[in-house]
Amino acid sequence: MSVLPVLFISHGAPTLALEDSPTGRFLDTLASRWARPSAIIVVSAHWEAPSVTVNFTPQPSTVHDFGGFPRALYQLRYPVRSDLGLADAVFERLEAAGLSPKRTTDRGLDHGAWVPLLRMYPGADVPVVAVSLPWQASPDTLMTLGEALAPLREDGRVLVLASGSLTHNLYALTADGSPTAAWAHDFSSWVAARLEAGDREALRAWQDQAPFARQNHPSAEHFNPLLVACGAARKPLKAHRLHEDWRFGVLSMAAWQLD
Repeated sequence: MSVLPVLFISHGAPTLALEDSPTGRFLDTLASRWARPSAIIVVSAHWEAPSVTVNFTPQPSTVHDFGGFPRALYQLRYPVRSDLGLADAVFERLEAAGLSPKRTTDRGLDHGAWVPLLRMYPGADVPVVAVSLPWQASPDTLMTLGEALAPLREDGRVLVLASGSLTHNLYALTADGSPTAAWAHDFSSWVAARLEAGDREALRAWQDQAPFARQNHPSAEHFNPLLVACGAARKPLKAHRLHEDWRFGVLSMAAWQLD
């Protein structure tokens, strides 16, 4: 049986939901590459919690967790439903992995989740179960989280979407269209080489091994979904880049498929 991939998406600014851009156009056609999933498990950089938490909200609201953007962005809604049976299965797998998960019934979808989903599945007709990142989690914990989700892919119906950013230093943004900074390019190239080599161990140690790691990620939450994705992928890790674009000189919009 064909298994749906794990996807890592760099979601960029929330205006991705509205703009005509290379990444927006890429996401508009991305879902057509595979069979339609019965449900999606999403892990977003914008939901961190003290413990890994599973969203049991039957119909999560659309959270506009940003400020200073065009009014039209705040009028968008993504009225998707959850799959509570899948949420139960996720919770049980996380519990069996020793991650001591929690439940919530009042969590909406942050823009790291609903913005790429709006482009990929604009009808909001594929149920979504959101899982949080645990605060200050080690790479080992993040990969364990992904490994706990991996068996849920095996019936060929569940898509795992990890949404973050391959680079994420918002303090270093330059004018959109500026040349890519060398330190951002070098970091991105290192990650790409490790993914293509299937080198989970180097990715686990990215903060020590990758060039300019701290400069690209002053905090780790936007890289962490990639580690969850690596855990959820089959072994040996096989990954290939689906999309590459740069914004504001330092912000990678790369997307990766992990099988």
